[in-house]
Amino acid sequence: METTRALTKTGGITETGLKWIALVTMVMDHIHYFFGFTGMIPEWFSMVGRLGAPLFLFCLVEGFTHTHSRKKYFAKVYILSAAMSALLFFMAFGGILVRPDGFYPGNGMMTTFAVLMVIWQGIDWLREKKFAKGIGAIAAVLCWPYVVVVFLLLFPGVQEMPIASTIVAFVITSPLPMWTTITDGGWSFLLGGVLLYALRGHRRVQLTAWAVLIFLCDFVPTFGMLCRQADFVWTQMFTDYYEWFGVAAVLLMLLYNGQRGSGHKQLFYWFYPAHVYLLYGASCLLYNVLR
Repeated sequence: METTRALTKTGGITETGLKWIALVTMVMDHIHYFFGFTGMIPEWFSMVGRLGAPLFLFCLVEGFTHTHSRKKYFAKVYILSAAMSALLFFMAFGGILVRPDGFYPGNGMMTTFAVLMVIWQGIDWLREKKFAKGIGAIAAVLCWPYVVVVFLLLFPGVQEMPIASTIVAFVITSPLPMWTTITDGGWSFLLGGVLLYALRGHRRVQLTAWAVLIFLCDFVPTFGMLCRQADFVWTQMFTDYYEWFGVAAVLLMLLYNGQRGSGHKQLFYWFYPAHVYLLYGASCLLYNVLR
């Protein structure tokens, strides 16, 4: 059975190389995201940016598989996830630090990653025949939204109590996020992450299954809905509805040579939140200048 890092090739791209490509394309996407209101950032920045999240996800699978301490690996992602989600909560529900036009960053990819890592650990426990722990980990993620719904049905008064409802909203946003409310990537991204991890020992099958899934989830339903509109032309799938462009990341994944690469280990953890808020702060300043 071919393993991910045991596979060696001449040339190719290391994991660090893939992360740098992901980082650059992500920044391009976010420049368009934060400064699109100026009308000066070309749309193709966001098109190219569709590669970023899939590449980071692929690298996360590799990192989680081979890290020396999964607890520390998870802790880094979870802490960043909880902190960014908490700030997002205060922006969304408290209006704190919101741009004058009502815009605020909804970036939550770290939350998506944290949720996936719990599922991945559950998958490994099942493979080790630790069924109670494996089923428990996966069930905790899948069932948590329904537990919240049942709680609210049993105690409907909570929703009428401002403090209690705020606490519940904060809990399910930050420390204990629900997979059903993740907007950065969506459920297809979550399912794609499960496939990448579950099939990681079979590279060609892994990447083929992932690419087919993303195409079916991001292209087919959108095209099926839009083609019923009289003014729709198929070329709009390449100009206006390009979320499915992320599937092209599979071409870079295929170039992965199984090597970790060197340097910049901590950069990729801290760059994500740092650049999000720096770009957001800059967009707020520019918005006020242009008003």
